[in-house]
Amino acid sequence: MADKKDPLLIKRYASRRLYNTETSDYVTLEDIAGFIREGRDVQIVDLKSGDDLTRQYLLQIIAEHESRGESVLPLGVLTDLVRSYTTDIQSIVPQFLAQSFDMLRQGQEKMMQNFGTQIPGFEALQAQQEAFMKAMTGGMGQNWSAPKAEPSEPQEDLGEIKKQLAELQEKLSKLS
Repeated sequence: MADKKDPLLIKRYASRRLYNTETSDYVTLEDIAGFIREGRDVQIVDLKSGDDLTRQYLLQIIAEHESRGESVLPLGVLTDLVRSYTTDIQSIVPQFLAQSFDMLRQGQEKMMQNFGTQIPGFEALQAQQEAFMKAMTGGMGQNWSAPKAEPSEPQEDLGEIKKQLAELQEKLSKLS
């Protein structure tokens, strides 16, 4: 299998069918959208001419999602995009959009990195999971890589852990 950092090569045949060169099967636009959602870059080329059709197909995926009511792009943004094709600021728009999406992606990554430390009770949940694993394994498997409890901490009994777990589950069910 190819390196996941390389773009996934999709070939378009004369019949307009799309062929995944990694898995040797035909794919749909929705499959391609799924690859992209999973973080994979794709490159779509015409088999006969060798033309790169990636942009055309990505725009088609966006148009299909927008037409199904899965609106991500506000009307004002779409209008401004159309205007940018007819003005002299055309060269600025792609850079601005690329930088904006890079900032958004970086912000999301940072949020996900900090996600665990900002949830109230997250550390307690981790400690409960560790105690649960110790109780279930009877102390076997001492080589696992989870953080070790301080020897001076009192060991909680299984009943207390079950009670705390039930309380956490109740709180989570109220959140959703």
